[in-house]
Amino acid sequence: MNPGVKVGVVFPQTEIGPDPADVARYARAVEAMGFDHLVVYDHILGANAGSRPGWSGAYNSDDQFHEVFVLYGYLAAVTERLGLSVGVLVTPLRQTALVAKQAAAVDVLSDGRLRLGVGVGWNDVEYEALGRDFSNRGKRVEEQIDLMRQLWTNSLITYKGREHTVTDAGLKPLPVQQPIPIWMGGGADPVMDRIGRLADGWFYPGDALEPDDSAERRKGLLHAAARGAGRDPASIGIEKVFSHGNRPDGGWPDAVATWTDYGATHVSFNTMGSGLGSLDEHLAALRSFIDDMRA
Repeated sequence: MNPGVKVGVVFPQTEIGPDPADVARYARAVEAMGFDHLVVYDHILGANAGSRPGWSGAYNSDDQFHEVFVLYGYLAAVTERLGLSVGVLVTPLRQTALVAKQAAAVDVLSDGRLRLGVGVGWNDVEYEALGRDFSNRGKRVEEQIDLMRQLWTNSLITYKGREHTVTDAGLKPLPVQQPIPIWMGGGADPVMDRIGRLADGWFYPGDALEPDDSAERRKGLLHAAARGAGRDPASIGIEKVFSHGNRPDGGWPDAVATWTDYGATHVSFNTMGSGLGSLDEHLAALRSFIDDMRA
């Protein structure tokens, strides 16, 4: 494997089931295989597609999702070195200071292993249920990032923003990482600008096996925004997710090499939605992937 690339797995949220023993066995097996990190997807509520004709959401009320911070508090205790990444948390749904507190707690309990991906989400049903405005979620996330970083790196802060006020208060304990790395997902033009200005890394969207013209365009927007903000574009990580059911003809090492040439610093292997019927089948697919990468 390319030693400069972090190789992880996507936690099979919708298929692993609720048994805590299975969740622990999966995470320990992933760590034992030598993967660098785990990526967890986030959803709070699933909409009933049956009562919504034409529903086109990626997930619905039939799909299981463990709550991200509770899950990682548990996995922090049953693993030792596995990175814990959120890809991504829909932060505009949530109270910012509470997210900062929860993330700091996971980072402390895992001894500095959290990487927090944030995004604006797509599910207006969740926004309605949590009493949040769906229409201005992009603007809110920028202030949230600023506030969280200040809370993670100062014992006390006084902050007055458009939507947030903190008066001489702070978190304790502070996270091990100061600040916790914040990555972002998505691919729309405003998102690329936001990532270039604010984020530590980008979760590349989609299942493409090699970069196309749109990938180059997105990277160009990200780099231009980074330079405009006085940042080095090379300092912004990129993570590409590969799906088990979309194996390239040339094998996984070639596909990974193609994306590392593009600039990927992290890759993850996703076994969800591939027709695997048991936890053991998921783990077998992961072993096959990592063996292929090491060949």
